[in-house]
Amino acid sequence: MTEVRPAVEDDVAELVRLRALLFETLGGDFFNPASADPAWRGTCAAVLTEQLAHDGARILVVDGEDGLAACAIGTTEVRVPSPHLPRGRVGNVLGVVTDPAHRRRGHSRALMRELLGWFREHGVDRVDLHASREGEPLYRDLGFTDHPDPSLYWRP
Repeated sequence: MTEVRPAVEDDVAELVRLRALLFETLGGDFFNPASADPAWRGTCAAVLTEQLAHDGARILVVDGEDGLAACAIGTTEVRVPSPHLPRGRVGNVLGVVTDPAHRRRGHSRALMRELLGWFREHGVDRVDLHASREGEPLYRDLGFTDHPDPSLYWRP
């Protein structure tokens, strides 16, 4: 059985390792550009350390034999309420990652179930995520569906 726990400050280096693994796995110029400044890892560590103490973020982990086996990060944000967001609260899943040596053991599912419970406790109207092809079946099984709006982005 997978044991999920909240991350602590001592986990930050491993969280950065797993986050880098996510982008390496996704690959391509968008997720892992060759021109990326390696300093992003230090910035990532600083932000994760801040988020550990923030009520609007939840970072969950599964321990492996040597370091973390998996992690999941969730955040909440407040938007202007609307008919489809009556409280204006949206949850975001920002990276569910399992180390390749620990895959196919139910870690991602256990992390997501815990994270979805946290979102419910925080009264979110909707939870958004971007799924990899490999992760999409899990998220659909947990009740995620296609978003009606196209997903676009802009970089300044």
